[in-house]
Amino acid sequence: MVTPKSLDARSPLVIDTHELGRRMGAMQEISRQVPAPDELGTAVIGVPPGTPVDLDIRIEAVGEDVLVTGTARTEVRGECGRCLTEIADAIEIDIQELFVHPGAHSADEDDELDASQMEGELLDLEPLLRDQVVLDLPFQPVCRPDCAGLCVECGADLNADPTHDHGEPIDPRWGSLGAWQEQDRTS
Repeated sequence: MVTPKSLDARSPLVIDTHELGRRMGAMQEISRQVPAPDELGTAVIGVPPGTPVDLDIRIEAVGEDVLVTGTARTEVRGECGRCLTEIADAIEIDIQELFVHPGAHSADEDDELDASQMEGELLDLEPLLRDQVVLDLPFQPVCRPDCAGLCVECGADLNADPTHDHGEPIDPRWGSLGAWQEQDRTS
């Protein structure tokens, strides 16, 4: 059995709900800027580690549970899937998650809730942020919708040279004759 890691209250993405208590309807608004954790994104596009993430969230006591809603804004960087140029863009992510206190519900209810678990009075936004960023990122990012990409033969950027052409393709069966023709011209 794997034991879950203990949450560090000093981590910028860990929220202490002590002041919220378990009073139904109690609410707290939190605005803070935190550094992005490592590996926030995919191999093609993502948030560089340490990039500022602006969090504007509201935590609300919902019976024994805590509902987190709000937004996160940050910058993503990656490569265009067609022409390999660097992409930089800002994204805004909607956050909504129910966090439950361990043991507050029966085992059957916990399975039905499909909610994140709190550790004592601490809740961790990192897994939620990671999931939302990955879901909001494009599968095949492009620098612009009409990106022409790269030439499949030589790798030339077709955005820079839209009239790029290699001439009429030569039938491979006649390819050796082309070399003979070039040799004849130089003689």
